[in-house]
Amino acid sequence: MDRSAIAAVAALDDDVRGALYAFARAAGGPITREAGADAVGISRKLAAFHLDKLVAAGLLQARIEALGTRRVGRTPKVYEPSDTDIAVHVPPREPQVLADILIQAVVTEGADERAGEAVLRVARARGVALGEDERARVRPGRIGAERAMTLASTVLERHGFEPCRAAGTVRLRNCPFHPLAATAPELVCGLNHAFLTGMLEGLHAHATVDAVLAPRQGACCVELRPR
Repeated sequence: MDRSAIAAVAALDDDVRGALYAFARAAGGPITREAGADAVGISRKLAAFHLDKLVAAGLLQARIEALGTRRVGRTPKVYEPSDTDIAVHVPPREPQVLADILIQAVVTEGADERAGEAVLRVARARGVALGEDERARVRPGRIGAERAMTLASTVLERHGFEPCRAAGTVRLRNCPFHPLAATAPELVCGLNHAFLTGMLEGLHAHATVDAVLAPRQGACCVELRPR
């Protein structure tokens, strides 16, 4: 899991920081420490402390800027919401990957292609790119089934599939695309199968390892098996 995202969400559990963050989002522009202090009823020094904590968590960004009529003295630090999306999913989920694949399928669907075919095409291409990135990073040369399983497991762990070895296969204990997989299992499981098949192609492991549809309750619908 992304520990920085967990820390950011935890920062909002403090009542004062939560109130300051809400004020900053509602302000419609940068705020000063004085404005934040007045809004939540605390001292300027305490507001500065909490605002800087929100900056450290990635929830706000800060800069030095004069607002309104310039006063004598130092130019104040001002704060505004960052444009970073922060999400925590327990267990791991990757709805953005699923959404990206579906959107790309819609905008690239060919005249002679059905919607489901476009989804599988895009999912496979996305998986190939993922496998190629990993292969370029580790430069493994020719790989047999065992090495392929290890590399694939590393990639899948990173994306929340929670791989585990069992009886010579790699089973995936978590589906990052749940709960949408339960809503449209044929579509999402087919997409997932194409995605993982593409990943093996990108790793140059498809000659020794197969991605196989093997639905199990409470787990991913795909597992990896040596040929």
